[in-house]
Amino acid sequence: MAKRSGEKYRAIIEAAVKVIAENGYHNSQVAKIAREAGVADGTIYLYFQNKEDVLISLFRIKLGDFTNAARNTLQDIENPFERLARLITLQFQRMQNDRPLASVLQIQLRQSEPTIRRAIAQIIKEYYNFLEEIIADGIAKGAFSRDIDVKVARKMIFGTLDEITTCWVLSSRQYDLLTQARPAYRLLARALSVDGTFPDFPAILGE
Repeated sequence: MAKRSGEKYRAIIEAAVKVIAENGYHNSQVAKIAREAGVADGTIYLYFQNKEDVLISLFRIKLGDFTNAARNTLQDIENPFERLARLITLQFQRMQNDRPLASVLQIQLRQSEPTIRRAIAQIIKEYYNFLEEIIADGIAKGAFSRDIDVKVARKMIFGTLDEITTCWVLSSRQYDLLTQARPAYRLLARALSVDGTFPDFPAILGE
């Protein structure tokens, strides 16, 4: 049974992010990842079954860390619109602060084998559940329209943030991803609201 914790495990994960972002998944040999992590090639196999397992574990760790951090940040926020605004800001901020990770999550995962994509689909369910909780809470509090289909709304939110981030990663023009938080919030808040009106949160969105 491979180990799933410890400093070396985390070091390999971080090394994998850097190596895969720089070289692409298919050109990122285990030896390159081991060298970047400062461990012997064989050490990788104490923690991971193969390169596929490294990529899947990377996704599990990074998405899990973000989901947990977002839950902790949003748990005391009562206003559904404020929770939505904060979530958008947190997600864009996380990607902007680690562009190599953004490249791996937005680009390299999509170019991986079907087995990897299927494994990732299972992992992402926790984040989907989190988004659905935010939407359901907004409906229950009367802030979001009761006509909303929670799963469709979750796809809308996830798809919007995902596409904005992907465009940012692929763009040859350097710009601040956080500048997209306000228009993304306004678009989604208007779609979710009962009558098209919604509050603004300039402090949360960095203005």
